[in-house]
Amino acid sequence: MTASARFCAACGAPADPEQTRFASDLTRLASEETRVAQPRPRPVEPLPVRTPTAPPVRMPTPAAVRRNGEPEGDEKVVFTVRPTMLFIKAGYLLAALGGIALIALLAFLKVPLLIAIPLALALLLIPAYKHLKRNTLRYTLTDSKIEIDQGFVSQTTRNIPLRNIQDVTTSSTILQRVLRFGDVVIDNASESGGKTVLKNIPDPRRHADLLLRELRRWH
Repeated sequence: MTASARFCAACGAPADPEQTRFASDLTRLASEETRVAQPRPRPVEPLPVRTPTAPPVRMPTPAAVRRNGEPEGDEKVVFTVRPTMLFIKAGYLLAALGGIALIALLAFLKVPLLIAIPLALALLLIPAYKHLKRNTLRYTLTDSKIEIDQGFVSQTTRNIPLRNIQDVTTSSTILQRVLRFGDVVIDNASESGGKTVLKNIPDPRRHADLLLRELRRWH
């Protein structure tokens, strides 16, 4: 019973039907608003269960799979080296000092600078030629062979298979040991003369050790 109906019952007066209907509508609306305002609980979805999978185990394999003594797939480059730059740098320094001395001498002899300067610059052509010649020579060791590339305009490449190499030694003079460069001498069974020399390369002992490490995979 609503508040209006209770009041009318208390005072003994008959309840008005319209007031009673209005009060009941208000009560129904209030209860619906309260029901709508209350959040409905969302059903809890179970989390997906992931089964841990172990990563595939990779067995250690050599750098290249070989069949019948030849590498298959891409070759791995162990090192690429050129002759040392010490001689080239020393040549540039001497040419520069000689050019300055030549300009001073020609100025003392009253030779015009237009003649003295080109003559002094011409001294730089000697180390520049040596520099260009040095850049045309390259030694490359892969996991199957040694490549010797030489030439500027017309380039030639000589390949020495590692299976044909019998021994590797280093050779250096006292001055070369001080300046940390020298030669790597390779005894090659397939070449005439039996020897191939990697001349004037920096740190020859380290390069020889890398070559010997690759040779152990073939012998």
